[in-house]
Amino acid sequence: MIMPSDPTAAFSTAATRASLLFRLRDWQDAASWGEFYRLYEKLVFNLALRAGLARPEAEEVTQDVFKRVAETIHEFESDPARGSFRGWLMNLTRWRITDKFRERQRQAAHRAPPGAADSDRTATIERVPDPAGETNDQIWDDEWRRHVLDAALARLAHRVPARHFQAFELCHRQGWSVLRVARELDLAVATVYVITHRLTKQLKAEVARLEQQLG
Repeated sequence: MIMPSDPTAAFSTAATRASLLFRLRDWQDAASWGEFYRLYEKLVFNLALRAGLARPEAEEVTQDVFKRVAETIHEFESDPARGSFRGWLMNLTRWRITDKFRERQRQAAHRAPPGAADSDRTATIERVPDPAGETNDQIWDDEWRRHVLDAALARLAHRVPARHFQAFELCHRQGWSVLRVARELDLAVATVYVITHRLTKQLKAEVARLEQQLG
């Protein structure tokens, strides 16, 4: 059985996004900062990769974003005009991605032969991603949905019997037929239908909870 990674391993069901952000005001609260990093690190890193950065660059962007969060989390909490935390984190990430592309281009310009920089300047600037572009918005939304789904699946996997989750995974994530799952796991066909129906409802409810808690 393929088990999902658990980005919410340290995130108790009683803890809400608001309470976690409140605890982040204390820079000495290592447990809360570790929890926060585990929740959002993969999301930021994957967005940087999909925007076109190399892995080392994406790692630097991720570190820069979390450093900026640490520096400005008090401002976010005291300014409702900033909107949702999800939107705020997205903007921080996009700005750092754009900074990294500009840094890459400055380094390339220094290595270019004399005279090449002027002739290439227009094309270079045009290659800098627009931090408010629709493509970046779509990438962020895609990564966010994947992030929430992975977290919801991880919670579900820890809450239901292993064979029930395996049946659900095989049907809905790997596309097996109900008959094939029933034969493979030695379950009645009706049982597989019941399991997949019940777990589908639970997954939808968990996704809705996480959307509220994380966003």
